[in-house]
Amino acid sequence: MDMQAKKDLQKFAVSIRKETMRAIGTLGVGHVGGALSICDVLAVLYGGEMNIDPADPHKEDRDWLVLSKGHAGPVAYATFGLMGYYPMEDAYTLNQPHTRFPSHTDRKLTPGVDLTTGSLGQGVSTATGAALANRIDGRDNHVFCVIGDGGADEGQVWEAFHFAFAHKLDNIVYIIDNNGYQLDGSTRDILDHGDIAKKAESFGLYTQQINGHDVKAIYDAIQNAYARKGVPSCIVLNTVKGKGAIFAEPKCEHSSQPKEDVWAEALAAAEQALADIKNA
Repeated sequence: MDMQAKKDLQKFAVSIRKETMRAIGTLGVGHVGGALSICDVLAVLYGGEMNIDPADPHKEDRDWLVLSKGHAGPVAYATFGLMGYYPMEDAYTLNQPHTRFPSHTDRKLTPGVDLTTGSLGQGVSTATGAALANRIDGRDNHVFCVIGDGGADEGQVWEAFHFAFAHKLDNIVYIIDNNGYQLDGSTRDILDHGDIAKKAESFGLYTQQINGHDVKAIYDAIQNAYARKGVPSCIVLNTVKGKGAIFAEPKCEHSSQPKEDVWAEALAAAEQALADIKNA
């Protein structure tokens, strides 16, 4: 990856953060923390890595994204809007009556959503099934499944890993958002996974652990996953919950409801971050 490509992805990630905050801010409350921690990986995936077509969201040979942490829906909506699946302003109806943009992703409502998710862990199972189905149908594509470290408390996550290993599903990449926090506090205090990368590796997954806010590291890890044949892959992203939101990042907040002036200040900070990257 050359310096210009890296800079372009960094700009895309900040734009995703800004639009995610704008979408949630129109309602005034939402799952800010876990959405903002994965902006960088979505920037890499949708910034050129995935085989997608916004004009044909259901094309058969597309790569799939499954947000098993379905409450991070707003970051997907921001990404899809910026990619041209629909006008960005449509996502500003987040969680409002008759919206196509519920808090948790729904494939029947929102263009770009490949599988409906919500109950934690279930997206891992359905993503794994999709990977197997794509292989049976002879498709040469990949499924990317994003899992929260809190969501990894669910047993079916690890059952899916076992299934993927047993079926040699090298067309799926599990991405664990290892931000250290879940709804009620620190993951270490609630249900400690120990070394989650080693645990994934013990299930037979080719596992890498990287800085989840470094777009080049993410890009390189995905290339490594592509190159590893015969086994599923797992990328553990060490991230900061609420990354880029001045009201959420310092406290690693799961859900936020700041006052209107604080939202405005956070958006201004995101605009400045984008300008800083452009001028670097």
